[in-house]
Amino acid sequence: MRVGSRILRAYKQPFLRTIKVSILGSSIYNKSEALSKSPGSISSVFGSKLRGLEFEQTQFGFLNSYKSNMALRPKAVTEGVGLVQEAKENTPMLIKKSTDGTDSFTEMKNRFLSFKKEKYLENLDCYRELAEAQSPKFMVISCADSRVCPSYILGFQPGEAFVVRNIANLVPPFENGPCETNAALEFSVNTLQVENILVTGHSCCGGIRALMSMEDEDNSSSFIKNWVVVGKAARSSTKATTSNLSFDQQCKHCEKESINNSLLNLLTYPWVEERVAKGLLSLHGGYYNFVDCTYEKWTLDYQRSSPKQKTGGYAIKNREFWS
Repeated sequence: MRVGSRILRAYKQPFLRTIKVSILGSSIYNKSEALSKSPGSISSVFGSKLRGLEFEQTQFGFLNSYKSNMALRPKAVTEGVGLVQEAKENTPMLIKKSTDGTDSFTEMKNRFLSFKKEKYLENLDCYRELAEAQSPKFMVISCADSRVCPSYILGFQPGEAFVVRNIANLVPPFENGPCETNAALEFSVNTLQVENILVTGHSCCGGIRALMSMEDEDNSSSFIKNWVVVGKAARSSTKATTSNLSFDQQCKHCEKESINNSLLNLLTYPWVEERVAKGLLSLHGGYYNFVDCTYEKWTLDYQRSSPKQKTGGYAIKNREFWS
């Protein structure tokens, strides 16, 4: 049994209602055909032949359409197993800024000691096993934004997810060469042999806003701009299909478009593509809207055209909306 799977939730968790928005069938097309066409919205990233994605036409408004279904109101449940911890306060206590830094680290110290007493010592056997080795099922590629910690939002416990965070949760293509993100990718796929990679973006992303603000011939020496240019394909796709929308709406569109662009970039890594083609690895996209606390999740459906070919077809499947 994986150690991570034994470390379950410490707090009383709300039971998320899951709405199956769309599940595509075997809508697959050729990669070269897709990349030769002008990119468009999320559905256009995967080609105009994809069917069942009509909701993309109302990408900025469909989230609220499910909220009126009161029959699916979430229920609070209590899990009877897992880490032993008393739920004390649901409201997160933020570390306040101080002039000399002492208050911040005093609070940090108290949090650490609370963690040691209420989680570590109460589950010592599990943490000792984790000290020997890790075997996570997930790799998570998330934005570095302080508001979107994936372990806090998605409830990952120690040993469950190998996490890498960068500006705008971008995955550079294989041909860009080594960087910290693909070094983590190589380790998680080839050494840890994770079963799932989740690229998760979020609302109001400053990195995506910087990407959308760039000029076409921007030769800035800014580290940020030189990094977010990795998402240039998503920017071009967004500009081509949302020219009639406001800049804020374009940024919102690009936040999701960029996730799909990163999923496609993952397949440029030979060892990722091979494991996906064999069914050993699944690629997922996620989008956290912290304005209304909702989460979208979808899976990239990929199939090689033939066992000898290193390219294949793409589609989106298993799209879900959690609220």
